Amino acid sequence: MVSALTDARNEVWLSPISVWEVLVLAEKGRVLLEPDPIVWMRRALREAPLTHEVAIRSRQVELPHPDPADRFLVATAQVYDLTLVTADRRLLGLQGVSLLPGS
Repeated sequence: MVSALTDARNEVWLSPISVWEVLVLAEKGRVLLEPDPIVWMRRALREAPLTHEVAIRSRQVELPHPDPADRFLVATAQVYDLTLVTADRRLLGLQGVSLLPGS
């Protein structure tokens, strides 16, 4: 997974939901991004906008759990035809979206 994310041939996209989740984790000290989380986010990634289509699709996504953030992440991957990188075991068997298991 790390090699796929650091491979210059691959674009790394983040939804605003992922940015929010990472910033919360950084505030709690559970992740460390250098030089700081906001600078890292702005420098390193491409934004997958939260659009009306993503919001509509999020209501059509069938998940084994009710987490609204996961609904948006899956919908974003579907709308933009992206691979969702996740370590969330609840999402790893999901159909209808390309997945790359993370650690």
